Amino acid sequence: MARHELLNNVAHKDLRVITRFGPEFGDDVGMVTAFPTEFAELQREYPIFFRRDRNRDGAWQAVALLGFDARENLFLRDGRWNATYLPGIVAKGPFLIGFQERSVEGELRREPVIHVDLDHPRASFSEGEAVFLPHGGHSPYLDHVSAVLRGVRDGIESGASMFAAFDALELIQPLDLELQLDDQHRVSLAGLHGVDRERLAALDAGALHGLHRAGYLEGAYLIQASMQNLRRLMAEKQRRLRQARAA
Repeated sequence: MARHELLNNVAHKDLRVITRFGPEFGDDVGMVTAFPTEFAELQREYPIFFRRDRNRDGAWQAVALLGFDARENLFLRDGRWNATYLPGIVAKGPFLIGFQERSVEGELRREPVIHVDLDHPRASFSEGEAVFLPHGGHSPYLDHVSAVLRGVRDGIESGASMFAAFDALELIQPLDLELQLDDQHRVSLAGLHGVDRERLAALDAGALHGLHRAGYLEGAYLIQASMQNLRRLMAEKQRRLRQARAA
């Protein structure tokens, strides 16, 4: 059960966030939501795919693949996340964006504010990174989280229209991913889609210009480029299989 509260430096003056990683924090997942605002960073280390979001009437969502099973995160090792970039959905920790109505010159406006889930396994009052400074100001950690949350919010807003544009041009196509890890282990990744290279290359000048003008064309190329990271995931999985056999 989540217990969301509007973050403030009085009620939460001693709040800390545990920043190590492990299954106890929910990090043992095979994929996480990805946002267009972070595609440039993600594509250097993670394969990016599309899948249908069952919680949003089947709308498309982007995901970063972390492993080959639902509870397998091949980036986790000894309490560390073995990558230079941490996906925003993980980096935000127990925080989320909410909205608060505020009167500005007699006009009600909805402004984004930070909430915290006090039941999140990373939320603590005894260990971890301090959220507030001793005199109430934002800690460097909270400043970082605020930037991450802005990226997530902007990514949610831009992602819906970007993915709809890709879908309208039939660029999002299913992938048949059957991967042979060794003589005994084969994995099949069902339900994942990618940006079809041939369909993208066949778009006429008007369609390409429309994607470019909207700022979506780069995203399509970044998703395609991210596919090379499947080799990295396979290599790590093979290493762990060898390690298990040796043990």
